[in-house]
Amino acid sequence: MKNLGFIGMGNMAQALAAGFIEANAIHKENVFAFAPNQEKLAKNAARIGFTPMASATELAAKCDTLVMACKPYQIEDVLTKLGTALDGKNLISIAAGWDFAKYQTVLQTNTPLQFIMPNTPAMVGEGVLLFEEKNTLPPAEREQVKELFAAVGLVQELPSSLMGIGGTVTGCGPAFVDLFIEAYGDAAVKYGLKREDAYRLISQMVLGSAKLQLTTATHPGVLKDNVCSPAGTTIRGVTALEEHGFRNACIKSVDAIMNK
Repeated sequence: MKNLGFIGMGNMAQALAAGFIEANAIHKENVFAFAPNQEKLAKNAARIGFTPMASATELAAKCDTLVMACKPYQIEDVLTKLGTALDGKNLISIAAGWDFAKYQTVLQTNTPLQFIMPNTPAMVGEGVLLFEEKNTLPPAEREQVKELFAAVGLVQELPSSLMGIGGTVTGCGPAFVDLFIEAYGDAAVKYGLKREDAYRLISQMVLGSAKLQLTTATHPGVLKDNVCSPAGTTIRGVTALEEHGFRNACIKSVDAIMNK
């Protein structure tokens, strides 16, 4: 990979570009982007460090690897406008719903393809990057792409049939965790903590708890039991969560997405 180009520069593309550059996974001089709003693109370029381009065609001519990061409804039009400019380019799609199979119905060029589902914590190097196993990238170049994305989080390969559920829990999950942080922040404020202190303490608690599970690979139920002393405060809180359907609510939130 010599030059990396982003087609679209929304929140997720900004998170990835900033993460790649911050982690020194790629030099900022080798990162380019195009977006229709040129004024906003220029501001993001100045902040993140990539080079803005005037058109998608110019971007494709400059880069050997392209990241399709525009809105899903825009993709067919972008592909049509680029046409043969995509020949021989490696195409990475991070657009929700645009997996390998869907691209095969509209992509008419000789373009190696990889579908990846990232999430926003990639901006701080703690993302989850789901790679669809089915792809047409050359093996050596796919490894380069995996190394690039590994610089901003955990890379996990999944079969096509599991990309939907994998993307739901990792892509939507940050919003659920943020809701959890906000709710416990409200509870802490209710009992006297300053809001900024509450959010900082709770966010660190979430970060530490997650890191403990990842580092030890201990079952979450065991970690929970380790905190619950007999007749103690934590088990009373756990009981209250169970009485109000906490785990069921979590499962139902995923059901609502998967069964839409």
